Order: sequence, then structure tokens, then C-alpha cells
Amino acid sequence: MRTRAARTVELLVVFALFTVGTAAVTGCGSEKATGGTQVRGADSAPESEARARQVADAWDGSKAAEVWAKGYYPMGKVVQLPENAFHNGDDKLAYTARNLVLRGELPATSPKDGRVKWESGGSLTLPLMEAREAFATVAGGSTDGPHLTVTGVKLGEMSLSTSRGPAMVPAWLFTLEGYDTPLKRVALSPSKLPEAPIKPAGEVPTDELAPLGRMVGVAGDGRSVTVVATHGACDDGPAVDALETGGSVVLSASVIGTKDGPCTKQLLAKEVTVKLDRPLGDRVLLDAFTGRPVLNGESGLSADRS
Repeated sequence: MRTRAARTVELLVVFALFTVGTAAVTGCGSEKATGGTQVRGADSAPESEARARQVADAWDGSKAAEVWAKGYYPMGKVVQLPENAFHNGDDKLAYTARNLVLRGELPATSPKDGRVKWESGGSLTLPLMEAREAFATVAGGSTDGPHLTVTGVKLGEMSLSTSRGPAMVPAWLFTLEGYDTPLKRVALSPSKLPEAPIKPAGEVPTDELAPLGRMVGVAGDGRSVTVVATHGACDDGPAVDALETGGSVVLSASVIGTKDGPCTKQLLAKEVTVKLDRPLGDRVLLDAFTGRPVLNGESGLSADRS
């Protein structure tokens, strides 16, 4: 067992991520994000291996898997920046702070529905997000200081990685002053999540099994996925192992190299890229701790807590 008593309080902060959802990674003390780590087949404890198998067995062939396979769930970024963004530090700061100023009016009317069209075939019609609602997801900061000016808004399309593969989806296109291509924001909300067929592993995460933060993205060839994993200030960082079946990929997050003794209450976030034996395809990506799909924090998805 790699669980340390001194780590329990710190990892309780990680559990807060699970209870409030996956839209952001927050914690006690400071939070930092780093990337570039690639982990596959990390040495995991028998308990976490057994849990991953339980999650896979519960999902494979389940009603929840059927609902997931028929729905629309973004796996990539629902906001795509203009080409060559950003021109300077002020523009980047303005976008990060959501300091977008609208010059003119937003479209007052739009179609009631929009359609997802998958590259592999098939489509799904869903309610279309109004321009005002879409604009509110990318704007809303202060108009003081650096800002980006939106000079035009129209309905268009964008390509997006989803749980059923690449798709073309309706998107609101925001023309930014000084940029040749628009900022794109998906104009559809995801399908309702199915109720998970298995309960969470427990209430308190440990070094050997903890909830993941969120999905970052899937590689173009589908052979790797990048997720946010968390760890503390007194360890060697997070590791993520994958159990692959025909219907699912279950990710088990753990912490390696923990030290005995007191440690500062600090939660660090790190992007971890997990290589897969074969493309993810339409298999559902699951978190071993929660027993639920790993969600894109930008998508507006929220897990069914029933």
C-alpha cells in the first residue's frame, strides 16, 4: 500500500473535485498546471486494477453504454481560437480574462435546432444555443484594460472531436478585430449523461486511486488521450493507467513517489497523456474512481449524481 496517513488530508482536497464536477481544477493553496508527461501501464496496486475491471464490466453492454453511444458528447475544445492567436500578450490576456467587447448587435433570431454530422455517418438534431448565450460563455469580463473587439457574429460550423468520432457541428463565429479567421464556439449543448451503472469507489481518494480532473483532448489518430490529474507538493507526480476493453477505456489515476511526514496543503494539476493500444474510437472513456465518463471541462457537461 502506498497510501500515507500524512497524505489523507491533502487528498481530501482532490475529492472536492469529484463532488463539485469537472469543469475546473481548484484546490487548497496554489495550483499549477504542467504538461508533457506520457504514462501508459504505470505500476498500479491490485486494488485499483480490480476497481478498473469492475467499472469496465459494469459499463460494457449496459444501458448506460447504449445511451452514451447514441448521444453527442464533446471530447475536444468547444471553443476554437482564430488562426495565429494571439498577436500579442495583451490580446492573450484579454481572452483569458474574457474581456471581449461587442461592436454592434448579436443576431436576434436563429434556427431552433442544429444538427451534429459525424464523419463516419449518422447525425443528431439538438436544440441550438442562441448567440447571446454562446457569447456569454466567452465574454463577461471587465472592459477595462486590454480587450478584444467582436465586429461580427454569424452562425456557421466547426469540426469537433466527439465520443462518436470527428463531427461537424453548428457553431457561432465571432469575428475579432485584427484577425483573419473567427473565434468559434459550438452552438449545441451536450446530450444528457446516462446514469452510471456503478457507484463511486468511495468517499476518500488515496494515493493509489483518485478522481481525474477533466478531459483535455484526444489525439487526431485516437491513439492517446490527455487528461488532467492531480497530486501534492511532496510526491513525484501523478500517474494514469489504462484498462482497455472492446467497449471502454478505464483510466486509473494515482500518485507516485509519496514521502512520509508532514507536507504543505497544496494541490497541483498536471496534464497527462495516456497512450492506448488502439484508437479510442467510440469506446467510452471512464474514470475508475467515479465510475463515470471522463468529461471535457469546457463542454458544460455535469454528471448525474443520482
